[in-house]
Amino acid sequence: MAILDSPEILGTTSSSADDGGAHHATLRRRQSALSVPPVLCSDSSSPEAESAINDSGDDRHDADLIYGNEDEENTAKENEESSNVNRTDAMAVKLTFRAAAPAHRKNKESPLSSDAIFKQSHAGLFNLCIVVLVAVNSRLIIENLMKYGWLIKAGFWFSSTSLSDWPLLMCCLCLPVFALGAFLVEKLVKLKYIHELVAVFLHVIITTTAILFPVVVILRCDSAVLSGVTLMLFACIVWLKLVSYAHTNYDLRVLANSLDKWEAVSRYWNLDYSYDVSFKSLVYFMVAPTLCYQPSYPQTSCIRKGWVVRQLIKLVIFTGFMGFIIEQYINPIVQNSQHPLKGNLLYAIERVLKLSVPNLYVWLCMFYCFFHLWLNILAELLCFGDREFYKDWWNAKTVEEYWRMWNMPVHKWMVRHIYCPCLQNGLPKMVAVLIAFLVSAIFHELCIAVPCHIFKFWAFSGIMLQVPLVIVTNYLQDKFKNSMVGNMMFWCFFCIFGQPMCVLLYYHDLMNRKASAR
Repeated sequence: MAILDSPEILGTTSSSADDGGAHHATLRRRQSALSVPPVLCSDSSSPEAESAINDSGDDRHDADLIYGNEDEENTAKENEESSNVNRTDAMAVKLTFRAAAPAHRKNKESPLSSDAIFKQSHAGLFNLCIVVLVAVNSRLIIENLMKYGWLIKAGFWFSSTSLSDWPLLMCCLCLPVFALGAFLVEKLVKLKYIHELVAVFLHVIITTTAILFPVVVILRCDSAVLSGVTLMLFACIVWLKLVSYAHTNYDLRVLANSLDKWEAVSRYWNLDYSYDVSFKSLVYFMVAPTLCYQPSYPQTSCIRKGWVVRQLIKLVIFTGFMGFIIEQYINPIVQNSQHPLKGNLLYAIERVLKLSVPNLYVWLCMFYCFFHLWLNILAELLCFGDREFYKDWWNAKTVEEYWRMWNMPVHKWMVRHIYCPCLQNGLPKMVAVLIAFLVSAIFHELCIAVPCHIFKFWAFSGIMLQVPLVIVTNYLQDKFKNSMVGNMMFWCFFCIFGQPMCVLLYYHDLMNRKASAR
């Protein structure tokens, strides 16, 4: 410290013209300015202390002078660089507006060229398509009203025949009895009152009766088609839930017999998955928006009442819009058509294409009303947490992807109770897929053929034809490696030709049956 504080060092350092020496001297001044001399620790009133304080003050003064000069130099350099940049920018701006400025500087592709079209944003074109779609459909609606008038009748929603459908209503109210029977069977199995094989036999009887009882009631009563379809949908849902309830409880009993597996499964799922036959859990499962039973489900914390009201308003609006399209467009088209398998082929194709657009609108409205609005409303009221009722099926590249994404409750049920058990029993993957489509085809036929009293297996054939379409679209997807090709084929096969053809087939067969009954 005595060496650093000596006047000789100060004088030598301050008079040095070398920048590196000035920098090192500055560091030495800063250290002496910040450090406290040892003399100060003994007695601050002594002459030595006063001398040390004076020397320290001189050091701080010299350091401030040196730092001040360096700051001024740095500021001057920055100002000079900034002025150079500004001059360069000003010159560039002036050159840009001159005739000699280059207009072409590098290679560029046209935005719609094959190499650049997928790198561009097409949001504006998408907005244009929406505007054109709204304009064209608005014109068609006005033209339809001017040409045919208001075709919607009150009988579309309620009619005198609706009162004669009371047997269907009573049958619908009796379906929960089968759930009570399944609960009693599971209770007896848990208490060891009946054997496992007896329980399986009783569950088969209960589930079979739950689906056949509505079929018999509908066939014996000449009810409205809409009432019959509603009852069959409800009966199929009950059947799927009862099968899941019986199968899941059986598997839980098997897991409960192995404590190690049971603990591992409970930790993996992170759920309260204890085996218990609870009537409360069964009631919740029967009304919950799911087809797969489990003792507990993810739960939300509260019910958003305002949100529920908004969804109910949307449900009413879209249901009315769906009825408007059916009465104003679909009915006139099918009434003025011929049986698609009889008559002129070109005329049948024209009717199918004309029916495809309003049928697509109705199908999209049905999907939105049921899978998005109704199931979410039900989930909100029951605090049901898992609300993945569908995925982005509209982006499906193959028919297989569509069936895996558009109806998640049924897909999860198929995977859990049909597909995986088939694989566990050694069946090939393609056979398991075929069995899953077979089950789906049977229930589609029941939901449509039974209310219409027509058993020509149009719906069954339509679903089973999805299997070769799955193979074809998978092959094309692997061959072209282009998601657009598969997606366009899905829309064409399923929505443009498939559904309108089924509508025409069932409509004309239904009209022929009613005409022959007279």
